[in-house]
Amino acid sequence: MAVLLETTLGDIVIDLYPKERPRCCLNFLKLCKLKYYNFCLFHSVQRNFIAQTGDPSGSGNGGESVFRQLYGDQARYFEMESTPRIKHKKLGAVSMVNNGANMHGSQFFITLSGNVDSLDGMHTVFGEVSEGFDIITKLSESFTDKENRPYQDIRINHTVVLDDPFDDPDGLTFPDRSPEPTKEQLDSGRIAADEEVDKDKGKTEEELKEELESKESKANAHILEMVGDIPDADIKPPENVLFVCKLNPVTTSDDLQIIFSRFGQINSCEVIKDMKTEESLQYAFIEFERVEDCEQAYFKMDNVLIDDRRIHVDFSQSVAKLNQKQKFVGSFPSSSKDKPKPRHAEDRQPKISLRKHESSESDSSSSSDDDKRLKRRHKKDRKDKHKKKTKNENRDSKKERRRSRSRSMDYERGPRHRSREKDHVKSRRDRSRDRETKRDRSRSHDRKTKRDRSRSRDRKTKRDRSRSRDRKSERARSRSRDRHIRYRDRR
Repeated sequence: MAVLLETTLGDIVIDLYPKERPRCCLNFLKLCKLKYYNFCLFHSVQRNFIAQTGDPSGSGNGGESVFRQLYGDQARYFEMESTPRIKHKKLGAVSMVNNGANMHGSQFFITLSGNVDSLDGMHTVFGEVSEGFDIITKLSESFTDKENRPYQDIRINHTVVLDDPFDDPDGLTFPDRSPEPTKEQLDSGRIAADEEVDKDKGKTEEELKEELESKESKANAHILEMVGDIPDADIKPPENVLFVCKLNPVTTSDDLQIIFSRFGQINSCEVIKDMKTEESLQYAFIEFERVEDCEQAYFKMDNVLIDDRRIHVDFSQSVAKLNQKQKFVGSFPSSSKDKPKPRHAEDRQPKISLRKHESSESDSSSSSDDDKRLKRRHKKDRKDKHKKKTKNENRDSKKERRRSRSRSMDYERGPRHRSREKDHVKSRRDRSRDRETKRDRSRSHDRKTKRDRSRSRDRKTKRDRSRSRDRKSERARSRSRDRHIRYRDRR
């Protein structure tokens, strides 16, 4: 007495209890023979609890017994069998579903764990799973929604009756072969049972790694957008900007512009500096007019020696300028021409040694107005420095004059005046020493007085306690003596 269920996850063999549950087993076996359960969904799967099926509509509200085909609509359900009582103790127990009025139809469930006591007395156990426990584990681990309906369809494809002890009742016609499923049966609105869910199947490790990196970069971009570092998550860095690092601190923006201008027109070249100290942070951004010029500079200038440092060149990944443009709605001033050149920078020539010795041509040079402005600034700086120097010299000379004047006055007054001053200083020191001595004595006297008071207070407290203790003991003795006398007199 066994039935084979061929599901989309694998095969399950069910052994029945025909002696204990004859009507349930008869109903189940004949429905399997009629291919009633073919393409039925497991419409409710609760992890480590039950997996319910047997409703051709897939809603959980349908299904009918085999007796309806024999006796009409009044026999759509049949009464549950409660004796002998069989509990849901085992993993893989098969039970008919109670429709709420202690009646059964076609729906049944398989327990996905042992000792499900809450189901005892409500539903009728009529069999158990003998083979296919790995399929039960897969059922339990399937992903479901809030209504416990699997996201991907799990169906009974076919039922095979291995052993049937009951005779076939008259009026039932059993099909020779399994019927083909209809579109309505297969259209559940979920992922089809044969649909491939694993999108990564067939992909190499490199492809999977690339996908993972792209997902991480998108996630990071969304985080930066939420924080406000970038205006949009889909924003991309410009393709015509180079990032140059490992620079020598003495290398300036104009030096780099002269060196990189051999590859094409440069829109801006900026060495990034500290906001407070105005010292070079040893990296820069160079924006070219054309993308092709930028690519050529990337291939030829990487690992080149500039000012005794081997620089590293890469395409810029920064979108700070684009963000600033959107914030301020205007062009972002990044050209080195807008910034003042450091002092004595025009007298210095950049040192460069390329792998291939090629002549460098300077296509862009500072304008005459900028040169005039810079000269004026240098002149002003020199004047300020000179003024500061003269101020310091005047201050030092004044101090020296005062010292020399005080010395001359001391010498003019003579040795008597100096001895008087010494005596005055000595007497002042003696007075301060006397004051400190008096202060220390008064403090020590106060400490001694406090200590004596606390000691006398402690002695008094101890004396009072001992007296009270003696009084109490005397009272207790007198009471006991009185009791003894009274007791003796009574006798």
